Amino acid sequence: MVEAQGLSKVYRLGRVEVVALRRASLVVDAGESVAIMGPSGSGKSTLLFLLGLLLRPTAGTYRLQGCEVGGLPPGERARLRARHIGFVFQTFNLIPGLSALRNVELPALYNGMPRRRRRERARELLERVGLGERLRHRPAELSGGEAQRVAIARALMNAPLLVLADEPTGNLDSATGRRIMDLLAGLCAEGRALVVVTHNAEVAERWAHRVLRLRDGVLEGGGDGDR
Repeated sequence: MVEAQGLSKVYRLGRVEVVALRRASLVVDAGESVAIMGPSGSGKSTLLFLLGLLLRPTAGTYRLQGCEVGGLPPGERARLRARHIGFVFQTFNLIPGLSALRNVELPALYNGMPRRRRRERARELLERVGLGERLRHRPAELSGGEAQRVAIARALMNAPLLVLADEPTGNLDSATGRRIMDLLAGLCAEGRALVVVTHNAEVAERWAHRVLRLRDGVLEGGGDGDR
């Protein structure tokens, strides 16, 4: 599903270069869940953004389902992201003026799903994450944990092949966090791939097939030969 080789990301701030990721290589198969752990500032979110086609690598290659995608132009990257990648952002990125239901619907709207079908699917997903009674509430009317669950439902709207989650349980109580991770991990049984960035050792050890570690932009044990 995912094959990244030698991915690097350098941010240039005037004459200063900040190396966020150093030649990271990672292979994730369909049906596999991978957790990425590491201290703050180690490059975890940068790696996730590269895999989600939200950033372009400074160096290296990225193949998704066997096709090189790292160097595609913005329009093609956006289309691939909409069709095949679900992203759970740590900061939610919900649209303030839209209800929970409408926020979850958005990815399917961009993909041209008929209105009735996308409304039914958005409702079903919100019920699966325990928000069946909060469909009409806007983000400002939701708790942090509820907003997180809306973001997770939105990421699943288009039945993506690859789900990327940045601290998906960070704003949730333990019971809800376990429920959400059961939902995400269940995607692997459907042949989807899951990559989770987390600081939570229980999440990594209980729900991931593999746990990789990032430190100072260096990823340990992500390639084929290290399994």
